[in-house]
Amino acid sequence: MKSTIASRIKEARTAKQIDQSLLAARIDIAVRTVQRWEKGEQVPDSNYLMRIAKATGVASHWLLTGEGEMFLPETIKGIVHPLPMSRYRKLGLISLPLLSSVPGGALRQTFHPDHAERHVTVDDIRDPGAFALEVKGNSMASRIENGDVIVVSPRMEVHSGDICVVRVDEEDTVKRIKIDEQFVHLIPLNPEYEPMVVRKRDVTFMWKVVKVIKSL
Repeated sequence: MKSTIASRIKEARTAKQIDQSLLAARIDIAVRTVQRWEKGEQVPDSNYLMRIAKATGVASHWLLTGEGEMFLPETIKGIVHPLPMSRYRKLGLISLPLLSSVPGGALRQTFHPDHAERHVTVDDIRDPGAFALEVKGNSMASRIENGDVIVVSPRMEVHSGDICVVRVDEEDTVKRIKIDEQFVHLIPLNPEYEPMVVRKRDVTFMWKVVKVIKSL
């Protein structure tokens, strides 16, 4: 059975003979985040995968994919030069709750924002109330496909042309919106799906989609 990123992180840590607290300190992250990684509740982004690989001495390609050798040959290690990190901007990473799923097709009653199923790590999000949703359906393909995760900001102002999570009569969908005086047009990006038109008074909310995390 193919290993997971979660199991490889734990394997790399134990091979280095360090505990979760020491690994967290070496890569400048909270211990609870390392615990979530190793449980498979959260997946580190590429920046933290590189930090884990460096802290444990394993090959980054193996850590990411499970393919190839776990440790780099000594001859390769000797010719690797560290990047001058002062040239690069440090990104602020935050952990967002993945609340539930939202249909990327017809309106359905599937999105219930009352508990977090797991968490995702993202950068460059300025809304502390932002959260993530998994998309079900392909009406927004190929930009947003089945299984992709979207980050939603309830506080950002929405305009015609934005992609939003829209609630209509207690049912939800994700679509590009067009707003006129009395109606909201829900426009799929996939030409195989038909647009929908709903009355403004029937719309409970329109929350802007600010980031898409593609499913691997």
